[in-house]
Amino acid sequence: MSDKASCSGGDVRSLHFEDDTAKNGKHQEDEVKEEEKKDEKKEEEKQDEKEKEYEEKHDDKVIEVGDYSNMEAPSSLKTLCRYVETTLVPEDKTLQFTIDKEVFGRERDTFLLPEDITQFVCMEEIGATVVAVYMRFYLHDVLKQANMCSMVGFIDPATVSANSGTIADRSRLVAARLQKTDGEQIFMMPYNPGRHWILLIVRAKRETVYFLDSLPGNRVVDEEAKNIVNSAIKIYNSHIARAGRKAVIWKTLSGTPKQPSSVECGYYVMRFMRDIIMDPSLAFEKNYAKGNQEAPYPQEAIDEVRNEWAEFVCQIIEQGNY
Repeated sequence: MSDKASCSGGDVRSLHFEDDTAKNGKHQEDEVKEEEKKDEKKEEEKQDEKEKEYEEKHDDKVIEVGDYSNMEAPSSLKTLCRYVETTLVPEDKTLQFTIDKEVFGRERDTFLLPEDITQFVCMEEIGATVVAVYMRFYLHDVLKQANMCSMVGFIDPATVSANSGTIADRSRLVAARLQKTDGEQIFMMPYNPGRHWILLIVRAKRETVYFLDSLPGNRVVDEEAKNIVNSAIKIYNSHIARAGRKAVIWKTLSGTPKQPSSVECGYYVMRFMRDIIMDPSLAFEKNYAKGNQEAPYPQEAIDEVRNEWAEFVCQIIEQGNY
């Protein structure tokens, strides 16, 4: 009896209490789940809103591409913009090129993105690919036609500029290019230390480097660029079994045209290279000496470069060679 009494007394009330607690706990759990569902729904709504905003922004970008036709720009650039609008953006495509070994010393593929083209059209800051394409599809062809390839060579801006490898790696790349030098041959090396383009001209046989900068004022060579080229020339000297100088000679050619604002540097470097190779005597040291004309290029001179770049890219597209 005592055992039955113990089960039918206070312990029974305890069981009822525990049962109520369990029910309350289940109710609270359901409420938590309901809140979680609400939170999930809110997150989904937020995500949907973000996706909608992204799509609207993307649509705006596509519309903006079409608006470029109203800009004052060479017709070849407008043609490229139409191609961006009708093909590259809708089909999510890029232009892929192969840069031949004879241009930079080794063959490599490169990609031209829709934004590379639109930035170039709008005279915004440009990247290494845009500069390399001009060197490949215009400047190199000019050198070949003038039989000047033994006089002037190019160093790939994409493989030597800042954040493209260690200083040692980049020095070896430059040295490998210099080892293919032919006597007095010069090498043009566009270099970007970070959101600014400069031009270095390396004359390995004379252990001399020329520094051209389109920004006004007393400009100095970026230390990283200096270390890369100095090390490359040391490697070059070792390759040809020459002791070499104690220090490489660096010359600043300050008599270059100066850019009017902060975004034209890449276009100016392209124009510098063009002007230099158009002179068979390669008298750039005299032409850009201190005290020479430092006024900005007229816009027509920059547009000439932009048009040449665009025409060659258009030809590649028409031929389907990408």
